[in-house]
Amino acid sequence: MRTTQLYAPTLRETPAEAEVMSHQLLLRAGMIRKAAGGVYTYLPLAWRVLRKIETIIREEMDVAGGQELSMPIIQPAELWHETGRWDIFGEEMFRLKDRHDRSFCLGPTHEEMITSLIRNEVRSYRQLPLLLYQIQNKYRDEIRPRFGLMRGREFIMKDLYSFDKDEAGLDVSYKKMYDAYTNIFTRCGLVFRPVEADGGSIGGGFTHEFTVLADSGESEIVYCSKCDYAANVEKAELKASVQENIAEELPLKLVDTPDMKTIEAVTDFMGMDSTQSIKAVAFQNEKDEVILAFVRGDHDVNDVKLQNAVGAVTLRMADEAAIKAVGGVPGFMSPIGLTKDAKVVVDLSVMEMTNAIGGANQIDKHYCNMNPKRDFTDYLVTDLRLMCEGDPCPHCGAPVKMTRGIEAGQVFKLGTKYSESLKATFLDENGREKPLVMGCYGIGVSRTMAAAIEQNNDEYGIVWPAAIAPYQVVVIPVNAKNTEQFSIAETLYQELQAAKVEVVLDDRKERAGVKFKDADLIGYPIRITVGPKSVEEDSIEIKIRRSGEVFTYGKVDYLENVLSMLRNL
Repeated sequence: MRTTQLYAPTLRETPAEAEVMSHQLLLRAGMIRKAAGGVYTYLPLAWRVLRKIETIIREEMDVAGGQELSMPIIQPAELWHETGRWDIFGEEMFRLKDRHDRSFCLGPTHEEMITSLIRNEVRSYRQLPLLLYQIQNKYRDEIRPRFGLMRGREFIMKDLYSFDKDEAGLDVSYKKMYDAYTNIFTRCGLVFRPVEADGGSIGGGFTHEFTVLADSGESEIVYCSKCDYAANVEKAELKASVQENIAEELPLKLVDTPDMKTIEAVTDFMGMDSTQSIKAVAFQNEKDEVILAFVRGDHDVNDVKLQNAVGAVTLRMADEAAIKAVGGVPGFMSPIGLTKDAKVVVDLSVMEMTNAIGGANQIDKHYCNMNPKRDFTDYLVTDLRLMCEGDPCPHCGAPVKMTRGIEAGQVFKLGTKYSESLKATFLDENGREKPLVMGCYGIGVSRTMAAAIEQNNDEYGIVWPAAIAPYQVVVIPVNAKNTEQFSIAETLYQELQAAKVEVVLDDRKERAGVKFKDADLIGYPIRITVGPKSVEEDSIEIKIRRSGEVFTYGKVDYLENVLSMLRNL
């Protein structure tokens, strides 16, 4: 490809709308352009990157036994009603009606569609296992699309669905996909971690996220400093913080705490530490039921754990009227004195506290000497809090560390959630009808491209992993008006093409500095410079983008060295 023919409109200035590095560089490098909020056109360079990622995915899916198909993007509402997810997805789902007033949605995911297909075709255990996948656009009406391709309304995704006759078969399929995903992200040149995660709206049981490590990532993950435990912070398991020296339980005592509605204010007033206090957070679910969560004063409520514990579809912060309706007083809440209409959920560590400080559900009053095991009634006890750095690993007890990352893929064990609701069954070896056992495995293709940039960039631009770079090499004549330099550059370009190297010849009549800046911005892994020394001394300069190393070779041996570099990048 010649640069004069390449459609890659680079920008010198960073657009004001671009917040994260991948968004900035994709715009500046002439790879994407915004069509609407969360909707982008992929320009030729980005499309080449996406196709390379897709090729890697296809190769690994096929090796694992996957078969590619293509399902409709427009899905009938009836299928979603059968699983009960038409309402669960809420406003995030794009909904439309046809001319006959029938309801459809633009597919945010395809569990319903694939299960509907299989229930009509698979009848015997002899047809199992099945691994079926597709790569296509998905649509979700994000309330606030942001960060470019990281959170958009339209995105490219690979989704594979496994169908097995039993849990043992699902284990095999899950392991195949786990290993395939490990291979995919490794081949893409990314640093990543598979972490235990929450299933979210997809549901099911066991699941792992494949998280590309990057400081700009929205996912916060914890990992053990000694063993291989790693989890999304929403999923990270915690055990009760048991007090070593248990004090004698003192009588419950009501104290005046005028205008002291925060943990800090109350503990300062009482001359105590926040670890001795009980924090209350009030929520309402989709049925407007009030759910009161209680954690230790130095801890934070994990909304996802709470949602799973009470079986809520959605949670939002409770309004003051709802809190008062169940006997609560905002700023002064505890489980003591609430009506039975409130759902009370208490963290494990709270139940191990003695003589703690907590709200009295009376204005300007708190209790001291609160002992949950003695004083609380009608409550659910569960692991409810967010894990913090330094907390003990649930597997080995060593302190955990925290980092950030970008969720690029996720593998789920769905079990029979969808097959039961959609009545997708088969006949086993004994002729008995059983529901299919399913798994779901997704990779955000466009998000993986953005994640690669978040992890691989410098002050000059993108530093692509060689396997997914749009082109491998760029050849730059320092002075394109110099016929000798340009002739040598043209010869190198032809030789590299003959050697099956993906190469760009920057044949623009621009200053060398402009061409060098664009090469660094776009992120070609290898830059070959043809300058005066190339004419005078038969010298070819080769620069590796990632390391900045510069090598000089003659015209005779430059090619074998370029090929060697590409193999080792």
